[in-house]
Amino acid sequence: MSSPVTDIPVRGGNITAVPPLPDSERKPLTKKEMSADHPTWCPGCGDFSVLALYFKLIEKRKLWHEKITTIAGIGCSSRFPYFVQAHGVHYIHGRALPFASGVSLSRPDLHVFVFGGDGDAFSIGGNHFNHTSRKNIKMTYVVMDNWVYGLTKKQTSPTSPPGFKSKTDTWGAVDEPINPMKQAIAAGATFVARTTHTNPNHVLQMMEAAMDHDGFGFIECLSECVEFYPGAFDSSNPRKGGAFNLVPETQDVTDEIAAYKLADEPFPGRFGIFYKVDRPTKNKLEAGINAKAQEKVKGLKHWQILQQNFDRMK
Repeated sequence: MSSPVTDIPVRGGNITAVPPLPDSERKPLTKKEMSADHPTWCPGCGDFSVLALYFKLIEKRKLWHEKITTIAGIGCSSRFPYFVQAHGVHYIHGRALPFASGVSLSRPDLHVFVFGGDGDAFSIGGNHFNHTSRKNIKMTYVVMDNWVYGLTKKQTSPTSPPGFKSKTDTWGAVDEPINPMKQAIAAGATFVARTTHTNPNHVLQMMEAAMDHDGFGFIECLSECVEFYPGAFDSSNPRKGGAFNLVPETQDVTDEIAAYKLADEPFPGRFGIFYKVDRPTKNKLEAGINAKAQEKVKGLKHWQILQQNFDRMK
């Protein structure tokens, strides 16, 4: 289906009608066209796998440059926007979700993808994670969890297991780590899934499912930090003697209590969609509020609406 003609204002006051090229005549983007700067992760980093699958998702779904926005905070994984040739923002530490919320609410036509790490998402950005989940703002949030702060050279993160020795816990971590899946479910996220960078096909499946979900889609992706926590996820990798156990086919993904219990299984736990329900998004609810407000001033010029507001203030 082709898009309508768009009127683009030009400096000087002229209006030029620009007929867009029908989508049916556009060639799908190639990885070369999507790639921007060369990734600067350490060789062997699990984030390479997620980036490659993101490119594959864009190519498979025939998403165009102007329909993609890639947003991230601060951290190794948050360098994502640098490597994708599309609209995106490398935002401040822990604040990617509120920025992405503004993009999603103001531009519902865009596919909003947010990428982060365990520190960015669950430490400094933990409060934003909870509120974005409960508000059910439409976007896909992929958190590459490696159980350590990698960009700042090995500090304990919110998901580091007890006993992990780092620069901040030289004696071994003593704090109880958070469980991202339990937190997401309890906070009100409407799509919660788990995967690992060592299973590319599964990563792509989860990203597609989250993108298709009408609401806040959260994916925890285990992503090994080969520099500061090598071997952390060997028990989830069959090639290293571990086990990749899928969520049972009999699992009722609409059952919140069942999903919570599933998320409480000992590591390596399960992989797949834990929880998925339909609930009105904040996008839809706010659009309804806006439409109702605009109906009250239908047919009025902008200055007339302002005048009405000024008159009420007298």
